[in-house]
Amino acid sequence: MSGLHHLVVWFNDPLNWRGSNGILARLVEHLTLWAWAMAGSIVVGVGGGLALGRSRRRGTLAVNAANIGRAIPSFAVLVLGVIWLGLGNTPVEIALVLLAVPPIFTFTFTGVRQVDAATVESARGMGMTEGRILRSVQVPLALPLILSGVRLASAAVLATATLAALVGGGGLGRFVVDGFAVRDFAQVGAGVVLVVGLVLINELAFAWLVRVAVSPGLRRAAVGRSGRGHRFGTARRWRPMRVDAVGGTTISS
Repeated sequence: MSGLHHLVVWFNDPLNWRGSNGILARLVEHLTLWAWAMAGSIVVGVGGGLALGRSRRRGTLAVNAANIGRAIPSFAVLVLGVIWLGLGNTPVEIALVLLAVPPIFTFTFTGVRQVDAATVESARGMGMTEGRILRSVQVPLALPLILSGVRLASAAVLATATLAALVGGGGLGRFVVDGFAVRDFAQVGAGVVLVVGLVLINELAFAWLVRVAVSPGLRRAAVGRSGRGHRFGTARRWRPMRVDAVGGTTISS
């Protein structure tokens, strides 16, 4: 309980909230890193996923390359960025973009690729242009998967942005690094709590965004697909049969 007590005392200290090293300033720095990384990642990931997902013959190699990219440690990218670009936020932004692009690209590509071909052909038969088909048919149907990819990337960026403190950057990671440097474990715990809180807010925000942006019909369809296996796996209730004495017809009782 002493550790929790020190953590509460640290948060209740007004000095920890004000100034260039306070919580509010570090929070702004952290969210700035997140915003720039997510903006670049969405442009590259969503744009590339939409462009390649509409093609039935291209894109598989790009998806495989993106999945391989997810296995590259962000810390290794950060170290290489520091060697080439020096200390600061620039190598951190590059590492965060490389971390966030693969899930956004993969989910966008998969979402567009899974749109029923018959639906697209029906739209063409109605005289829609390719651009309108993309805007009015493919993107709305793929939106649940696109938002899922953005949600995963956003959570990863919020958590990984703490590495910026290791190369002279700002953000909430400064509380962790500086706390370890002076053995102030209440400050370390506060940094961890703040990052976890941001990730939880991220999950709640995207849950709300899905409810607002995705049509109720698509949400019901997604729920139906998730519960279909349960319904099919449930045995039917046995009902006795009887035979009509006149026609010999089997009738459920």
